[in-house]
Amino acid sequence: MKVVVQIVEKVISEAHIYLPDGLTETAIRQVITDRYNSGEMTPDLNIFQVDFESISATIVNEQKSVDFEEDAA
Repeated sequence: MKVVVQIVEKVISEAHIYLPDGLTETAIRQVITDRYNSGEMTPDLNIFQVDFESISATIVNEQKSVDFEEDAA
């Protein structure tokens, strides 16, 4: 029997980075966004928390499929 399983999780990652003093809030946002988009921050990101959202499975056979789904309480 072949079963296709999909698990949805919310992953919260955290990075401790250093920025120059004296930046405005707008500049801080831009530096963080630029570092994230460039991938420069990726090595600093650590998984902080993982929350289960839902799981679903589809049993696949030659003629029909059966679905079930369960959400987080």
